[in-house]
Order: sequence, then C-alpha cells, then structure tokens
Amino acid sequence: MCGPHQTGLVNRIAPEEFAELTQVAQPRVAPGGDRVAFVRRVPDDESSYEATVYLVPTGGGEPRRFSISEGVDSEPRFSPSGDRLAFVSTRGADDERPQLWVVPTDGGEGRQATSVVGGVSSIAWGPDGERVAFVQRSSPEEREMGEDLTVEESDPEPDEPDPRVIDRTVYRSMERYFDGRRSHVYLADLETGDVERLTDGDSDFAAPDWGDTDTLYYTRSVGDPDPDDSLDYEIRAHHLDEDTVETVHTTTGGGNRLAATADGRVAHTVVEPDQATLNQTELAVLDVDTDTVSRPTADLDRTLGYESEPEWGPDAERLYFTTPDEGAVALWAVSWDGTGAEARRVVREDWTSIDGAHVGEDLVAVIQSEWDHPGDLFVTTHAGTERRRLTRINADYLDDRAVSQPEELRYDPGETVSRAVTDDRRPDELQGWLLTPPDFDPEERYPLVVEIHGGPHAMWTTSGTMWHEFQTLAARGYVVFWSNPRGSAGYGEAFMSAIERDWGAVTTSDVLAGVETAVDREYVDEEQVFVTGGSFGGFATSWIVGATDRFEAAASQRGVYDLTGFYGSTDGAYRLVEGDFDTTPWEEPDLLRERSPAGHAHEVDTPTLLLHSDDDYRTPACTAELFHRILRKHGVETRLVRYPDEGHELSRSGQPGHIVDRIERITRWFDGYSEYHDAPPALERDPDAGLTTSEDDPGDANNGENTSGGYSR
Repeated sequence: MCGPHQTGLVNRIAPEEFAELTQVAQPRVAPGGDRVAFVRRVPDDESSYEATVYLVPTGGGEPRRFSISEGVDSEPRFSPSGDRLAFVSTRGADDERPQLWVVPTDGGEGRQATSVVGGVSSIAWGPDGERVAFVQRSSPEEREMGEDLTVEESDPEPDEPDPRVIDRTVYRSMERYFDGRRSHVYLADLETGDVERLTDGDSDFAAPDWGDTDTLYYTRSVGDPDPDDSLDYEIRAHHLDEDTVETVHTTTGGGNRLAATADGRVAHTVVEPDQATLNQTELAVLDVDTDTVSRPTADLDRTLGYESEPEWGPDAERLYFTTPDEGAVALWAVSWDGTGAEARRVVREDWTSIDGAHVGEDLVAVIQSEWDHPGDLFVTTHAGTERRRLTRINADYLDDRAVSQPEELRYDPGETVSRAVTDDRRPDELQGWLLTPPDFDPEERYPLVVEIHGGPHAMWTTSGTMWHEFQTLAARGYVVFWSNPRGSAGYGEAFMSAIERDWGAVTTSDVLAGVETAVDREYVDEEQVFVTGGSFGGFATSWIVGATDRFEAAASQRGVYDLTGFYGSTDGAYRLVEGDFDTTPWEEPDLLRERSPAGHAHEVDTPTLLLHSDDDYRTPACTAELFHRILRKHGVETRLVRYPDEGHELSRSGQPGHIVDRIERITRWFDGYSEYHDAPPALERDPDAGLTTSEDDPGDANNGENTSGGYSR
C-alpha cells in the first residue's frame, strides 16, 4: 500500500476546495507544432465558471492567457496557416448563446464572426482559411425569419413555448427542450461577414468536416418513419462550388464524428444495430471514389470512447482514436484500411485517463489525468515516444495537499446473487482499486465507501472526473473502493454485454465480491460499509440495498429506479431498455418491474439519501420520486434532495456550489451512520446544517470536525 503522495502534509482535500481546482480541456496543436491551445476552466463563483483559451509553447515555458477572461470559451481551432485562432465564446453576450470569434495569433484585435439565434458549436475551418463551418439549433420559424443567420444584439433569447406542444419521440435531452429546433450546418464567410445556411428540413445535421476546399461533409439523421427512433445516419458531401449535395453513405451509429481527407476518404463511427447498446462502437472509413468501406478496428476488442473523435495522422494513412482499456483510457493508431499492422497503443499508462487529444503535423497533444493530479497537458510523438509535460496547472494547490495513491485490486467475481439470470460470461477476474486516507496507519481501522460507476457501459480509472470526490472521501477518513464490474467498457464486448437483461444482479455480485476482498484487509471495518453511485451507479446503489443489508447507509445519485418510467421519460437513452434488455414495456412489463429497483424498494432497510437534478432529462426525477415515496411508506430513513437549474452532468460540470453541496451531503449522510465520526444522522439535524453553502453556518462544512486530521474513531 502506497501512502500519501507527499508525507508530513496535514492539509487534506476538502469538498469546498473544488473551487480551487483548475481543469484543462480541448487541446489543439498549432500548425508547425510550436504551441498548443487549450481551454482553462475554473469556478468563478458558486453558480458559474470562467473558461478561457490559453497557449503553451511545446518547447518549454509557462502557459499564457490568449482570450479575455469574460464568458465561457470553448473549441479553440487554429486556421490552416496558424495566423488566427477561432473559438466559440459567450463573451459580450447578455445570454448564454455562444458565438464564433476569430483572433489573430500575433495578438491583434479579435472580432465576433457570428450573431445567430441558436448559438454556435462544432466549428471547422475551411482549407482556404476564409470560411468556417459550424452547427446551430434553429426552428423553422427562425429560419424563415432569417434569425438563424443574424440577430440584433438587443434581441432577447426566444421565449419558451406556453403551452409546450410535443410532436417528437425525443423532444428534450440533458437540460434542454428542443422546442421545434433541429441542428443544421452553416457557413461563415470571414471576409464578407455573411452567414449561409447549408441544410434545412426536419432532420438533424451534424459533424461538419472539410475534404478539399470545396467539399464539406456532414451527417443527417434518418430513419423511416421517425429519425428520432433510429440510429441510422447519412454521410453527405456538399459541393460548395456547385451548391450540390449527394448522399455518399448510410450507416448506423452516433453520427456525430467525421474526419475527412482531401482525396475523399471519410472516417466515421459505426455500431451494429441489433441490440446496439450492447455492441462496441467501431471505426469505419468510406472511400467515396470507390464506394467501399473498410473497418480498421474490426479485430480490436475495444469500443471507441464516448467522446472519442477519429483523427487522421499527417500522412493520412493512419487514424488515431481513444478507447477505454482495462482501467485506463488509451490513445491508439491504426492503418486506415486495415491492411497494415494491427492497431497499436500510442499512449497508455496504467489507470490513467486521456480526456482529450489532438494530432498535429509533428506531435500529438493529450490531456491526461493521473492519480496525483486531475489533468494536465502533455505532448508526444506520433509513435508515442518522448512524452513531455507542458503544464502543472494545479501545482500550487497540490504542493501542500496530502494526495493518497490508490492500490489496484484484482479479485474473483462472486457468485451471482438472487434474482440473477443464468450468466455463462463469468470473467476470470475483476479490477478495482482501494484508496486509503492520508497519514494512513495499517494498525488502525477505517470505514469503507463503495463507489459504483454509471453508464452502465462506462469504465473507471484512478483519475478523471472522480478524482476530487475520491480524494475528498479518503481525506474524510474513509477507505474508498471502486471497480469495473461486468457491463463496463474496456474489457471486451463479451464483458460489456454480460449484464444483458439483468443490470442489477450481475453488477451486485461483482461489487459485493470486491467489497469482500476489501474487507479482508485488517484495516477495513467490515461492519462499517457505505455505498454510492450516480446514473447507472444510482440504479445499482438502489438495487443493491434492496438485495442485501450489507451497507450501513447509501447515497443514490441521479439514478434510474423504474425501467418503464425511465423508458417513457428519458431522451434517446430509452434505447438502453430496448438494447440491453431486448424488450419494451408493452412486451414484458413484468420483467422490467422485476429488474427495477422500485420493484424491490419495499425490501430496503438501509438509510438511503437520494440526490437528483430538476432539469435532468437523461434520468428524469420521476423515478426517483417513486423510489423515495416507497421508502417513506415503509419507514426507511431517507431524504430526497433536488438541485434546481442542473442536469445529468451535475457531478462533472454542474454549478460549483452545487458540486460542493452534493459531496458534502454524501459525506454528511455517511458520517451520521458511521462509528468513526462524531455526528448525528442528517435527518436529526437541520437540512442545511454544517454545509459550506449554509447561510446559518457558512464556514463549517464538517460540523466542527477537523478535515486536517484527528477523526473520532
């Protein structure tokens, strides 16, 4: 067991210190490779962030701020010659509609290139350096009025419909109602200032990427009779010189990732449609001239990462992409037609996460997080050698904080628990980690917190977005255990699909096997075990407390508690029911009830905290309300906490004050049932007592207990 990353430190990481952590994202290598642009994001106050574009030289030197500290910047993109940098920003706006900005890289005056009603995303420079393609969401009325091309600065954002009339299968997602808007592709001419719409109609268009100077590729959602109810998409080639459009390919998948070459090859993602949510996302390449498709990752038993975008290397012979990979996120390279050497890992270090990458002419930039830091910018060669670290963005904060180092656990899966279907896809071993408190003493005993990941087909490392939460719980005096049970990505398709038709029982058996491995350690108190998780992790948390009384308390976050209710209220994620369970509510209602936590909520005895966001349209709050009411009706100690103006991404990108409040409420809930903390149960205290954001006691986030050490045991 490794101890703190620096010994002798007494400053433990605390929930409210989320405000002191800086995030780096969206790297972009400049033409010539002399510098890299990235976005630096830091909490501005309790409800907002400052996100600013920075530049850092690849030869050494400190990062410097490139854009002004106003609004939220994203998507930095160098022009083909490198003389300008385009990005998307809310600067100068009275609302949150991002617009396209272009700034000379030599420090000249920047200018706003668009003023459109739907905001700007997915920007792509044309090879001539004078045009930028982008996507915005617009309604038929806005397109008819020309407001999708330009609006006056004084024009307010459109009012929400009253009443809201729904005519679509999927009419909202995450935190936003569509309200008749579809995503369309536009072209901004930087010389004339004109904005041109390239697409129209009742479909969603996405992923613009240039081939040659006059060919722009993009995708169109299709499906007969309802594109919302389909994973099919077209790849279209728009010939701008002739203003003609042709559909060059139709396939199945996400449809939001294209990478084109000047000679007519288009890399894209594809998923086999039968039970698509259980299948891995693969890379495909369309050769437009020959109308042939190659599948370079067909023999690679890994799925592309959720946000992975395929990128061509400078020779246009290899493609780069990221995948989950046995507890790490790896960057791969593969021959585009599959005829060369098999796919190889360019960057992979055990347990680390690559959270963004860009392939330049001479080097590759990656954002990588590791156990001892939540993310920094690195560069390496195209072959993955000579890696150099360009930033230490949180060095001042980390230098005087005790950061604990995780230990890997490899353990045998447990016997499948009650209510499980027969599963012959039992792996030889599972992977997890233990994180001990700072100043850990193996002669003492500690309570255990079990964390369960979402997805369900996600994968955890020792870093990434959970870094602060895991370190905070350890600093609070808990040993933290997390794992990748069956269903997780990164271990092959058979492993990922092993939870088919039974999310709860298979996951529960794997998690409990890890718990028993952890409590075999003399320093872990086997009677003091707690559990939490978000999204699918919320499903698993609420399922596991209905299956066992193993845990002293639970905190279930933004979970799915009833599969039928989830099917009817979620966004496009209803396909998880159709894919993972191979059924629908009208075909097998009894099965979905039996496989839902709400179907067994009357068996729960464990004190359970429920956390949910009001604007979460991925896992809407209605099923949490059902679970909470059943617990209340059966006398279980429970509380439902609702966060206004938040969506499904609360734990990762929610308002800073809410992120802190969430972690504090989880630790406060566990502390109240822990023999190692001198705190009454949360239900016996004022609902906001001891929280950082409490108006009554804003400075006491821990009810008088010292987070620098000295816990009552």
